[in-house]
Amino acid sequence: MEPISKAITYGTSYMDFASTLNKRVGNYFKTKNISKQANREMKIKTMVMFGLYLIPYFLIVTNAVTDLVLLIVLVLVMGIGLAGIGLSVMHDANHGAYSKKPWLNTLVGYSLNLVGASVFNWKIQHNVLHHSYTNVHEVDEDISPRGVLRMSPYSKWSRVHKYQFIYAWFLYGLMTLVWMVAKDFARLVRYHQNGMAKKQDANLKREWAILIATKLFYAGYIFVIPLLATSLMWWQILIGFFMMHYVAGFILAIIFQPAHVIEGTAYPTLDENRSLENNWAVHQLLTTTNFGNGSRWFSWYVGGLNFQIEHHLFPNVCHVHYRKIASIVKETTHEFGMPYRSFKTFAGALAAHGRLLKQLGRQPIGEVD
Repeated sequence: MEPISKAITYGTSYMDFASTLNKRVGNYFKTKNISKQANREMKIKTMVMFGLYLIPYFLIVTNAVTDLVLLIVLVLVMGIGLAGIGLSVMHDANHGAYSKKPWLNTLVGYSLNLVGASVFNWKIQHNVLHHSYTNVHEVDEDISPRGVLRMSPYSKWSRVHKYQFIYAWFLYGLMTLVWMVAKDFARLVRYHQNGMAKKQDANLKREWAILIATKLFYAGYIFVIPLLATSLMWWQILIGFFMMHYVAGFILAIIFQPAHVIEGTAYPTLDENRSLENNWAVHQLLTTTNFGNGSRWFSWYVGGLNFQIEHHLFPNVCHVHYRKIASIVKETTHEFGMPYRSFKTFAGALAAHGRLLKQLGRQPIGEVD
């Protein structure tokens, strides 16, 4: 497998592929007489993930636990729960895959604001830009230039990038902290300036009010209440806050990064009309990779995002169904001669991600193998 693959342009067969795949997956749900949205398993998972985040919090602020070691354990569990809410709950809801009822998707989707981030920004960055233009330089913000991290062969190269395959892992833990403290504000300004907010028919005053109000609410319950209700010092609370977010950020990063920034992935460019080189469905196959599909427990915790191909092709389907439709997707891609990239293990995918980081750290701008 090449470290970075060139984006192959497919002929008209992609139209038959897309229609055939959609028909087969649709027939699966129809013949099984099941909903594409959340089932009982998903509802139980929702309670578990919120429980992992909220129960330790209440044990801390009610002084039910005061031992320092146990407090650290509770904070780490909160980090696991925080990542779980992002991976397994709000993600589906904000794709409209949690329920057939739009209001319920909206309500559950706002759990992102509950844990300190902005659902409005996330929908633009993830649903609109990432899912529409996966791995496209300067459009997909997941691979946009990040200073000391170079995620695309078309991003500006710097000597420091030679070591990113080492230091990137330490920076991944800062992801949610940076997002919560700075990136949300910068993105809302940028989406206003570049017209993305207007395209979503957004009321900017309303979005700014929601952003500031939910940030204050988050700061209130995560810092002020523990400060007033417990004997913890302010610096101890800040350390706990940092630990929680570092755990959550690291988990989220190592799940999302191998899905697209990995050996064998393509980095397509837009044509002169700023259109994709291939049909959207084929584009997703060229830029997306599965991993660790054999582990049910792993798939359960990460919200089925190790079935990233299925997620990108059917983002409006709840992730609890990905394992079942994966065989349909794989069979159809092989039938039409389309790529279906998958790593057997999560560890193998992480290693391949690390190798690509190393290559991108050495490679001058714009070159692909």
